[in-house]
Amino acid sequence: MTCPKCGLMQLPGPRCKSCGAALTSPSGDPSPTRPSSLEKTATPPSPELPTRPSRPPQDAGAASQSRRPSFHGTGWSLFSIHIVNTFLTIITLGIYYFWGKVKVRSYLLSQSEFEGDRFAYHGTGKELLVGFLKALVAFGIPLVLLGILRELLTSRPVLNGLLVLLTYLIFLALIPFAIVGARRYRLSRTSWRQIRFSFRGQAMDFIRLFVWGSLLTTVTLGIYYPFFETHRHGFLVSHSYFGNQRFDFDGRGRDLFRRFLLAVLLFVPTLGLSWVWYLARKQRYFWQHTTFASARFHSTVTGGRLFLLMAGNLLLLLVTFGLGWPWAMVRNVRFAFRYLTVEGPLDLAGIQQEAQTASATGEALAGFLDAGLDIG
Repeated sequence: MTCPKCGLMQLPGPRCKSCGAALTSPSGDPSPTRPSSLEKTATPPSPELPTRPSRPPQDAGAASQSRRPSFHGTGWSLFSIHIVNTFLTIITLGIYYFWGKVKVRSYLLSQSEFEGDRFAYHGTGKELLVGFLKALVAFGIPLVLLGILRELLTSRPVLNGLLVLLTYLIFLALIPFAIVGARRYRLSRTSWRQIRFSFRGQAMDFIRLFVWGSLLTTVTLGIYYPFFETHRHGFLVSHSYFGNQRFDFDGRGRDLFRRFLLAVLLFVPTLGLSWVWYLARKQRYFWQHTTFASARFHSTVTGGRLFLLMAGNLLLLLVTFGLGWPWAMVRNVRFAFRYLTVEGPLDLAGIQQEAQTASATGEALAGFLDAGLDIG
């Protein structure tokens, strides 16, 4: 194109390269300008697409997890404790038995681990001895006197029968009292991460449950037994605490009723093995219906594995003439931990210590009546 001022012929552009005058297109319009390569042209914003709301970050404690307790003890270590306990119990005419019992429990709990921390036992032999003496005076002596009185009144069947009934009722009330007392004492002396366990159930409530369940089981010829056992287990679990956090149990006796009847019907044909399978089923059910906060326990024990454990322990005790007891105890604890897990979130940050007092009288009474479970 031609510059209108100096007449220079040149390529289209905004201004003349000679005089700088503005150039126009042949149609008279200013020539279109091309943006410089260094200039950035504004682009219209693209329409926004609908987006999903962002998910809040998930707390690590809320994620579903599976935790398993572990046991680090050995039969030889427990055997050395057992031998010393036996020797000292003999030379002290039985007095050292209570201190020996504390040593066994302390060892078993100190070798039990969960989430990287081990349990601890805080009971003392003096507590057990004092509890034994209290139980002896309050319950042992009266029961012995009732037995002597029954022998003296053998010629009077009516009075003798009343004494037998009275003794039975006393035992029926003492057994649940001993179970509650033993559980209260043992949990109060057990800790994990320096926080104590506790049991807060009332003895009278459990006595009523126990007496009523025992009578119904007797009247129904044993048919009520799975209901009674589930109610009893649920009471003990749902009144147990770790710090200020309570355990809970949501099992029902009717869920075990069919398995119970099947085990009873097959007891004779299977030479009692059907009962072992029922015990395994009951253990799985009780654990799977036990919760702590948002976590639930889970057990995978089977009848076959339980039978092998029981048969192995029996053979071990027979072959060693009872000296294999420490190894049998270790086998029991490892077996329980091997098939037990805790499923789900487990927030331990908010758990605080709540001290609970408990005496060893119920513990000693449980020893008298052989009521309650023991780990050493």
